[in-house]
Amino acid sequence: MIGEILGDVQGQDATRLRYEVQQLLGKKAGRRTLLARDLQTQELVVIKLLSFSSDFEWDSLKLFEREAETLKNLAHPLIPRYLNYFEVNLPTIKGFALVQTYIPAQTLEQYLQTGRTFTEAEVKQIAKALLEILIYLHGLYPPVIHRDIKPSNILLGDRSGNSIGQVYLVDFGSVQTILATESGTRTVVGTYGYMPPEQFGGRTVAASDIYSLGATLIYLVTGTHPADLPQKDFRIQFEQAANLSPSFSNWLKSMIEPSLERRFSSATEAMAALENPQPTNLPTLAISKPDGSKIQLTKNQDSLEIIVPPSGFDASILFTGLFAIVWNSFILIWTIGALSAPFPINIPFAMFSLPFWGAGFVMVYKILFHLFGRICLRLNREQITLTWELFAGKFYRPRAAPRKSITKLVYIPKHFTKDSEGNRIAVPAQLDIWVGVKKYQLGGISGAIKSEAELEWLAYELSEWLGLPITNPIKS
Repeated sequence: MIGEILGDVQGQDATRLRYEVQQLLGKKAGRRTLLARDLQTQELVVIKLLSFSSDFEWDSLKLFEREAETLKNLAHPLIPRYLNYFEVNLPTIKGFALVQTYIPAQTLEQYLQTGRTFTEAEVKQIAKALLEILIYLHGLYPPVIHRDIKPSNILLGDRSGNSIGQVYLVDFGSVQTILATESGTRTVVGTYGYMPPEQFGGRTVAASDIYSLGATLIYLVTGTHPADLPQKDFRIQFEQAANLSPSFSNWLKSMIEPSLERRFSSATEAMAALENPQPTNLPTLAISKPDGSKIQLTKNQDSLEIIVPPSGFDASILFTGLFAIVWNSFILIWTIGALSAPFPINIPFAMFSLPFWGAGFVMVYKILFHLFGRICLRLNREQITLTWELFAGKFYRPRAAPRKSITKLVYIPKHFTKDSEGNRIAVPAQLDIWVGVKKYQLGGISGAIKSEAELEWLAYELSEWLGLPITNPIKS
């Protein structure tokens, strides 16, 4: 087609022939992307051509027309501008053409193929530029969802000083609006490796573009196609292939969460988290079970179980046991004496002993639990439970909750603080799983595990399995 002149020739008006084809930029089934010169303005333009070939599908025409209508209503300096739309009726090709402005820049895919690498700072600049574009698109009415964000659909201009260059988002051939989705007209489009799970089912929301952007950025920092990286619980495991700061790594994890409930819900939220990262002043956590630990950890793709066995006999339990014997013996003698008094005078004295019996039973329970009880944290795809189990009894602390409601994993290393009198006191290591307003506590003053090494190990295991970053609210 090089040298051919295209244009709207309805009515055989030859003066409408205005676009001279200069170069073939891309080609796939039924579609061609051409670089052409506008003979009226002498400017270069891009023509996307949809032809009626033997494998033509009406869904392709629907998407093509939607792309033209969408571009016609967009006005953003970093998105190609709509110029024209017309029918093509040549002896060699029949179809439709969409004309848009030409942007003289290479795609990120082209840069990667030539061996270019990107630093973390550069990737952050690209991320912010694209998030700004998504904030614009998703803020329209109806919101516009690109549905095919990937390196080959992102252009990067030449460097300018400390700036990485202008970043452009192109190819709206898979675009979807929320209204179109709600009307029931769903078409599964996108590129494997960059599509979130919900998009495979034909469902797309604003957060779907967030996932695709996160996968694109992972390609930039690893140099490996997301589909070629290992996966665990449907989440891309990129950490070992990239040398990133903990805060940026955690941010990327939130971008590519398979679950919509845990992923950033909007480009605005993602931008805020990128510009104001959570503090990551944690020490390097142990990643293997400490020697001598009796804690049992069992996990697979669907469930994780942590069992804290009985503490066993130690000197402290001996003192508590002796005190409990003395306490309960005294209460027994008191109660027998009270009941031996004449009725009904004995009733108030006997009832007076009930709270003391309660305290005695609590001491006995603690001793028995110390010797024979265990604590179990269980997670599966549906819920999280933390139980304290003694013989056949099972107590939930707190009650079971939906797994999807888990919001954060908090680990606070052992540290020191001051009491009201200014005395320096030690605060034990703490590990908490927050589910809404409820806290499932494994470490800390009232937690079951006192060993800091064991808590570090479990924090790492829980973080990996849940796909949640470990946070520490205490700033150094």
